[in-house]
Amino acid sequence: MKKYILKVLMFIVVILNISCTDGKGNSRSENDISPDPENETKSEQIELADPTIFYHNDTYYLYGTSQGSLAEKGLGFLVFTSDDMENWEGPVGKPNGFALAETEAYGNQGFWAPQVFEYKDTFYMAYTANENIAIATSDSPLGPFVNAGEALYAETKQIDPFVFFDNGKAYLYHVRLEDGNRIFVAEMEEDLESIKPETLKECLSATKPWENTASAAWPVAEGPTVLKHNELYYLIYSANDFRNPDYAVGYATADSPVGPWEKSGDNPIINREMVGENGSGHGDIVIGKNDEMHYVLHTHFSNASVHPRKTAIIDLNFNEDADGNVSLAAQEESFRFLKSN
Repeated sequence: MKKYILKVLMFIVVILNISCTDGKGNSRSENDISPDPENETKSEQIELADPTIFYHNDTYYLYGTSQGSLAEKGLGFLVFTSDDMENWEGPVGKPNGFALAETEAYGNQGFWAPQVFEYKDTFYMAYTANENIAIATSDSPLGPFVNAGEALYAETKQIDPFVFFDNGKAYLYHVRLEDGNRIFVAEMEEDLESIKPETLKECLSATKPWENTASAAWPVAEGPTVLKHNELYYLIYSANDFRNPDYAVGYATADSPVGPWEKSGDNPIINREMVGENGSGHGDIVIGKNDEMHYVLHTHFSNASVHPRKTAIIDLNFNEDADGNVSLAAQEESFRFLKSN
């Protein structure tokens, strides 16, 4: 009788042990119990579209078009900070998380695609609002960035500014809304308050099959970023409507900052097939610690939803083949989303 009772008890113990596992050797009770809140590090996906990162004094500053819950904070540009691009804090702008707030600058809608840079000991933010380009200044990357409530003059709508300095000159790369989203460049006045109209020149438009997979009547090339490497200029851009899953990144090269530009035969260098996420594009180059080069970008929220777009980053480098030809390439395995603590 004792032996029978012992066998029954052993059988019950075995059954209880099986029921408390997930079939992979993991205790279901351990999986279901939440960690101690005091010891848990909570990370939230950052939802900034058209992102840019400004690296200054060992700190990375992340800005972009507010999405999701971030948009509920108000109009303008929030800023996050990090010392390693892995752990982000924010929003930490001044005041209330904003680097630039609607109340202190041009625009009352459509705050898109900022770029921050330092020029003559002052921090500048070039940005889009009301489908115009404006430039604000601050004494800190955290803001507050302010301007006189004016946009750069243009005879047409223009978005997506990127200011590039080369050989003592400043160039404004931007998108003009003329028979499509088309990328232009113009030399700027020294005070950065206007362009020199006689220098305005088109760089490129969406003409390749990968750049307009929907055969849209309004083709899109946008989000320009420019860098110089070994005396060659690289113009990185995005193509297709941002709502298209095929939104992707390519580049063109030139011997001059004003072109003519030749598109790479390797395009697109970042797309959904590479990173496994729809709508991957519209970002900026950041060269950080140890001269490592990265491209910060956004993706769709999911396969079923465009918004809120999620912020991610991927490593870039220059590759040289046996014939000495240099190409710009993204490192697929380095793709990752940015999250805040």
